[in-house]
Order: sequence, then structure tokens, then C-alpha cells
Amino acid sequence: MDTRFLQGFVAVVECGSIAEAARHLDLAPTTLAQQLRALEADLGSTLLTRSGRVVRPTESGWRIFNRAREILREVRDLRSEASDTCLPAGPLRLGATPTALTGLLPPQLRMWRDGYAHIPIYIEPGTSVRLLAQVQSGELDAAVLVHPAFPLPKTCAWRLLRTEPLVLLTPRSVIVNDPLLTLTQYPYIRYDRRVVAGKMADDYLRNCGVRVHAQFELDGIELIAQLVGEGFGVSVLPDWPVMGEADGRLARWPLPEPCPARQVGIVWLRNSVRSRLVEEFVSLFPGGAAGSTRRLPVG
Repeated sequence: MDTRFLQGFVAVVECGSIAEAARHLDLAPTTLAQQLRALEADLGSTLLTRSGRVVRPTESGWRIFNRAREILREVRDLRSEASDTCLPAGPLRLGATPTALTGLLPPQLRMWRDGYAHIPIYIEPGTSVRLLAQVQSGELDAAVLVHPAFPLPKTCAWRLLRTEPLVLLTPRSVIVNDPLLTLTQYPYIRYDRRVVAGKMADDYLRNCGVRVHAQFELDGIELIAQLVGEGFGVSVLPDWPVMGEADGRLARWPLPEPCPARQVGIVWLRNSVRSRLVEEFVSLFPGGAAGSTRRLPVG
């Protein structure tokens, strides 16, 4: 059995269409369709049903889906173990939140490209919750994410990369003498309370007795920052990293203590075949675990 055919089957189930799966695998749809027919012939069972452009697994297709994913992971592990160097073979499958991908990882990705050009990195963007689940399931080798509000499983290793205290974000034109008072004087753009830092900000304001006039609630630091820059209001966000030139329309202001902070780091499975590969990538970060990043140009 050709494992590429299993890969195609899994991709079709996950994408819901042959055309989308073919784009993901960089194959022609006709080629992928031929591989699926060959897999069905090999197994002697119909695995997929087609209704227009939508493709769904049959009962037998659902039964083998998870097993097929396990086989593909085992094959990938086997290939990693067969490396003739001191490091496992790649690719390194790395997850990252949008803010980490744009504001934290570029220097390390450049160093990896320069030093380990023979080991490619596959990058999967996503939310912290989703990425952690993918690391635990073995779909990803590691992920740069926000530490959840609960302890990580003992099977996971964690390396702190940044500590990001909450800050008040305002348009540059706003003069802030009292950050908490300012929050009551302007429309408030709330960071989604379903994510760690959003709930952290909501709890902080409640504990400080601050009642805001929220007009939006969004999941996306960059999007909130854009709206603040356009003058739609103010917000409380983690002091996230910015690569390149900062948005000159914005000002970040420190909040009164005790001000909570979110922890951003990299997580991976301790016993993964590619854990040594992850550790090599982690070593590219300066100074190991970074301390606080309270580096605000007030005003």
C-alpha cells in the first residue's frame, strides 16, 4: 500500500473536497481521484461518497480514518529516526499563533534557514487552544502559544519565551494621566473573553471596579490595534511584539499594579521522535526563557 494514497484520503476527509485536498497536497485533482480509487481497490471497500463537490467518508471510511492518521504519523516517525545526522529528519511541524508568527518567530526562522537548510519547517497558524490539542495528538511537533489557564500535561515540555503584561492601548492623540479613568471615558474594544488574555483583561477591569462602554468584542490583537488606530476606541491588550516599524498612530500605557501578564512559550511532547529537533529550534531563542517585556514608550 502506498502511504501517499492514505495521505490523500486523510486530506480529503479533513478538507471535505477533492479539489481543496489536491491544492493542499499540490496535486492535480484527477491525480488525487486516481489515488483514491486505487486505495479503495486495494482495501476492497468504498471509502468516500460524493454529492456534487462535497465528499464524505462512508461508514468504513470513518472506521479507518483515525487509523490512517496513526499510520501516517508512524511512517513520519520512522523516517525521522532514519536520519543519518545527529538530529532527526524533518520536516519540523511547528504551530504558532498569529502574533507569535509575525512578531516573535521571524529571527529564529531566518537562523534555522541559514543553519539547517536541509530540514524544512512546516508552519500551521492557529489559536492557542487548537495548537495545544494538535501537539498533544502528534499532528504538530511543537507550537508557540499562550500558556493556558490550567497546568500543562506532564507529557508536555514547556519553554517560556516572553512575558507580556497587559497594557492600555490608545490612539496616539489621547493623553493619559489615569489609565483606569481613561478606560471609562472612551469607547472600549474588548479582547475576546474566550481567550486567555481576553479573560485576563476582563477580570482585571472587574477587580479594579472599572466599567467600560464596550462596542466591539474581537479575537485578534492586530485587528483590535487597527481599530484603535482608526479612532474607534481604546483597549486592554497584552504587550505583544511588533516586528519592523511600529504603528505610529498607537500609544501603549502601563496599567496600575497588580497587572496580570500572559506567558508565551513553546510546547512539545517530551517523548516525541522529533523532540531533539524542537530543542534545537528552541536553542535559537536568545537567553533562554525571557523575562518581563515591560518596555513601554509612555505616550
